[in-house]
Parts: sequence; structure tokens; C-alpha cells
Amino acid sequence: MTSGNTNSLRQQRHGNGMTLGLRQNLAQFMLLVAVNALVGGTLGQERTVLPLLAGQVFHLDLYTSALTYILAFGLAKAGTNYFAGTLSDRYGRKPVLIAGWIIALPVPLMLILGPSWGWIVAANVILGVSQGLTWSTTVVMKMDLVGPSKRGLAMGLNEAAGYLGVAGTALATGYIAANYGLRPGPFLLGAAYIALGLGLSVFAVKETRDHARLEAANHTAAHADAHGELSNREIFTLTSFRDKSLSSVSQAGMVNNLNDGLAWGLFPVLFAAAGLTIEKIGILAAVYPAVWGAAQLVTGALSDKYGRKWLIVGGMLVQAAALGMIAVGQDFGIWLTAAVLLGLGTAMVYPTLLAAIGDVAHPQWRARSVGIYRLWRDGGFAVGALLSGIIADAFGIPAAVGVVAGLTALSGILVAIRMRGTDHHSHRLM
Repeated sequence: MTSGNTNSLRQQRHGNGMTLGLRQNLAQFMLLVAVNALVGGTLGQERTVLPLLAGQVFHLDLYTSALTYILAFGLAKAGTNYFAGTLSDRYGRKPVLIAGWIIALPVPLMLILGPSWGWIVAANVILGVSQGLTWSTTVVMKMDLVGPSKRGLAMGLNEAAGYLGVAGTALATGYIAANYGLRPGPFLLGAAYIALGLGLSVFAVKETRDHARLEAANHTAAHADAHGELSNREIFTLTSFRDKSLSSVSQAGMVNNLNDGLAWGLFPVLFAAAGLTIEKIGILAAVYPAVWGAAQLVTGALSDKYGRKWLIVGGMLVQAAALGMIAVGQDFGIWLTAAVLLGLGTAMVYPTLLAAIGDVAHPQWRARSVGIYRLWRDGGFAVGALLSGIIADAFGIPAAVGVVAGLTALSGILVAIRMRGTDHHSHRLM
């Protein structure tokens, strides 16, 4: 970037009062936190109810067929994540966010009125597209606002809001379903979230792309290959394969959501088969994302202070141990403990992975790199649904959980071997 461009951006900063930082942009940042809680809640309307709907309303016996909706959701969201980054770099963040909410409008109606399982799967394709646009954009907008110094904290707040939204809604819909039936009650909550999220995004959220441009003016590339003028193909190969840190983060994200896809699709079925009530299944479905959500308020900030790498490694190993407990467990107490540990391990990993992307990616193409990482990460939903469904059909659910536990441990070991450590002072992966 030329000195003329740098000077003009600095003048723009003084001219319109635009600055980077969490405190300086707190009102807009917290509005985006609230919006992402609604994004999470829109997803949470399904967590407890859809696996039960598959068996009790549509009489799907095979785990693989019951998991088709997670496969559909994962593929749709993964693909959309990639385009969300590209579109928000080209057209701005706010139009992409609004488009995501508009796309979600028919989802609750399809879940309420769907006469066949195909309708439920179609609703999840649409929901996946919506989540890819809305969640990706709130992540990028918060990175834009805070700049480099509090990136881990910002990602912790973002993901905490989203997954506390998932957890609170999973708990609420479990209660609604137990008292008023599986349809329509739980999905009316989702409809309210979508209406509120769309309204806030249209009337209150402000564009943040110029904040990224301001940061780019003073950004130093992490290494020679991570400069600002990269093509989409170069950004894809760097994030997916070539850069040791970015590619370590991408595979860890994929394995993390692989085990989340398993938890979403098969845990309620496992717990129901053990004779647990809908209320207890709802508690277990909610505790895991609740701990995951709340603990990120701490873990994101910890990664700013102590570095990203070993928090990710430790988190993957804690997840693997928790999955092992679920595979061998037989009662509510053991499963509750395991759900807490699984949430804690995921919280160590989730915001830290996003912050690590921001450490390496140039602000000029950060949104695209985040989109590529989220493509791989949310592809894990699809891989997890397919893999765990096939293993569960052949050998039972505990076997599927055991295999995924092993994969999660291997992923952590790979990060330990391959990822670069963090320079604590610059928060840059060296």
C-alpha cells in the first residue's frame, strides 16, 4: 500500500472519528453480540426437537436417515461461509447480514407445517445458507471493529453470545415440546428471533468494512506470503494447506464440528434409548452448548494473554476425553459431567481458532480467510453426520462416539506438531 493511501486513510480516521478498539466501538459491538445471540437461537430451536421429530413423527429408524438434516445443514452452511467472506469484501458486511436474515424467514413455517422429512431437510438447507451469511458476517464485523489487540476477547464474546443463544433455546424448546408438543410451539420461538434479528440488522447495525481498511493501512504481514494483494485462489490454498498455522486451524475446526454434528444428531437418540425423559434430554442438549458459550467469555481473552496454540491443543484433548466418557457412560450423572467437559474443551478451541485466523490473515482478505476456515469447519457437520450415522447403524452409537473421540485426539496432536506458536506481544502467529 502506498504512503498516499496510508495518509488518506489516516485522514479519513480523523475526519469521521472512526477508530479501532473494543471500548471505542462498544455500542455497535454489543449490538452485534445481541444479533449473534439471535443467530444462535435460530439454530437452537432445532437442537432438542428435531432428533425426536425424526423418530416420533416421521418414524425414521436408521440413524443415517435421521442425520440427513445435519448433513444438509452442514453442506449448505459450509459452502455459504465461503461466499459470505467474498461477498462482504465486495459489497460490504451489512447487506450480507440482512440477506441472511431474509433467507431464514420461511424456516419456522417449513418446520411447523412440513408433511414429510424432505421438508425438514429442505428447511435445514435454507437455515444453513442463512447461518453461513449471518454468523460469518457478525464474526468479521467484530474483528473489523476491535482491531488486532483484543481479537481473542472479541471472538469469545461473539461465540459466547451465539452458543448461549443455542443453549437457552435448546432448553426452552425442550420445555415447550414436553408441555405443548413437538410442533408448532418450539418453532414459534425461532420465528420471533428471525423477525427481531432482521429488524435490528436493517435499522441499527452499521457497516464496518472501512474499519478493516483502516487497519490494513497499518498492518504488517505475518510473513512474505501473507501480503495484502492475494487472489482468491491464493487465499484458499494458504488458509487450507500451505500456511502451517492457518491449515492447522482449518483441520481442527473441521474435527471440532465433526464431533458437534455427532452430539447434535445422536446424543438425544442415545439418551432417549437409555430411558431419559424429554426434560433430561433437553438439559443435556443445553448444558454442553451453555458451558461452551459461557466459558468462551474467559477462554478468548486467555488466548490474547497466553497465546493460541496450547489452548487449542488442550481443548481438543479435553473434548476427546469427554466423548470417551459419553461412549462408556450409562446414566444421567456421567453424561452430565461429560457434557460439561465437552463444552469446556470446545470453549478452549472455538474462539481461539477464529482469533488465530485473524492473527495471520491480512485485513484486506481476512473476511475471505475466515470464510474459508468456516467452510472447512462447518464441513465437519456434514462429515460428522455421515460418519457417525454409518458407524452407529453398523456398530451402535457408543462405537460412533468412540471413533470420533479418537479423531479429536489426533487432531489436537496434529496442532501440537504443526502450528506455529504465538508472539504474545503482537498476538501474531510466528
